[in-house]
Amino acid sequence: MAGLVLVFFMVGLGVICSALLRWNEMKYRKIGLPPGTMGWPIFGETTEFLKQGPNFMKNQRAKYGSFFKSHILGCPTIVSMDPELNRYILMNEGKGLVPGYPQSMLDILGKCNIAAVSGSAHKSMRGALLALISPTMIRDNLLPKIDEFMRSHLSNWDGKTIEVQQKTKEMAMLSSLNQIMGLESSSVAANSFQAEFCKLVIGTLSLPINLPGTNYFHGFQARKNIISILKGIIEERRASPSSHNDMLECLLRPEDSRHKLTDDEIIDQVITIVYSGYETVSTTSMMALKYLHDHPNALQEIREEHLAIRSRKQPGDPIDWNDFKSMRFTRAVIIETMRLATIVNGVLRKTTREMQLNGFVIPKGWRIYVYTRETNYDPFLYEEPMTFNPWRWKDKSMESQNYFMLFGGGTRLCPGKELGIAEISTFLYYFLTRYRWDEVGGDKLLKFPRVEAPNGLHIRVSNY
Repeated sequence: MAGLVLVFFMVGLGVICSALLRWNEMKYRKIGLPPGTMGWPIFGETTEFLKQGPNFMKNQRAKYGSFFKSHILGCPTIVSMDPELNRYILMNEGKGLVPGYPQSMLDILGKCNIAAVSGSAHKSMRGALLALISPTMIRDNLLPKIDEFMRSHLSNWDGKTIEVQQKTKEMAMLSSLNQIMGLESSSVAANSFQAEFCKLVIGTLSLPINLPGTNYFHGFQARKNIISILKGIIEERRASPSSHNDMLECLLRPEDSRHKLTDDEIIDQVITIVYSGYETVSTTSMMALKYLHDHPNALQEIREEHLAIRSRKQPGDPIDWNDFKSMRFTRAVIIETMRLATIVNGVLRKTTREMQLNGFVIPKGWRIYVYTRETNYDPFLYEEPMTFNPWRWKDKSMESQNYFMLFGGGTRLCPGKELGIAEISTFLYYFLTRYRWDEVGGDKLLKFPRVEAPNGLHIRVSNY
């Protein structure tokens, strides 16, 4: 009898599940929409997307082509995997294709962050940001700070087992705080900011459920605590007659009145600058060491490039702008690392009106996931795409190809691109000219949805 009840229960559950799936498909059935599936009510196909990652995308493309509909990350979404169409989407924000980042990210990073605004507000925020990280600012102000920080951060590693993921995350965070607000690594403010920021990052990648115990709740509370820290620093600056040679000083006292921001805008700008560089700089640095360890020829060439720079200097001389610009193979290693590891899988846009794309009708308010991951592994674009080959980037014209979207595109091209490359280049310079290393072994690397080593990436370091 119990077995019969169980059978009826399972059959009934199957019927209900089937009905729910069919109802959800009917809900989003509209003439002109791209092909695809929408999954479960509310949750859509987010679980399958996060669990299967790239395989989910490949399977959907095999069924429906490179432009299909789905329901992921909490909203109906069109996924575009076509390089030409992706470029069109990124280049045409003015035609109703504005940033469409998840609600949790918008809430926690702030309504004034540069990724959340568009039109004239974006132009103003971007202008203020570019004034902080222009080539002249990098050359005269930021590179000397980065150099001094990296020397200190990479000191005394000889004979130690280092967890690279943790150290590169610390490096990215503390270097940013030093450039932005002149905070020393050992300061109370830097330590407090770092502790809260880790919660903030996790919160931006969660469902926007504001209940105690959820990642979103902790992330939003971390934002409040960070705002309190930043407000305290801003008040101290305004009360002090002395000036400071950092980004916050430029934000509080801009030379160009067009770039004057409110305190709320300044706070969101600071949070965005730290957030934008945190994952990309730290993860690219970690993966560059991993790939260089696994490819001795590339390690030898980049080390020779660095040693040649060092040979022209007196002991203790810092890296200058000319040294940085001469690191051509280092730049190639960084870009190839970003391509092969796919540090960024894609970007999100949102339609502000109903529109036609690729012959299909896209409703107002839908998100478009410009999925660039597969472009990085396209054999028609990159010879032997799964091979780590930094020499392919020694041809500088590769960075100007239409399909090159590692740093975004259009008016949203990453403004901190050169600053990030300068930070990673300086990190690699001091690490490779000081140390050699071996992997301890056994550490697992995940590539989706984020590139990370769940148990850390451990290396044994000795003097070079």
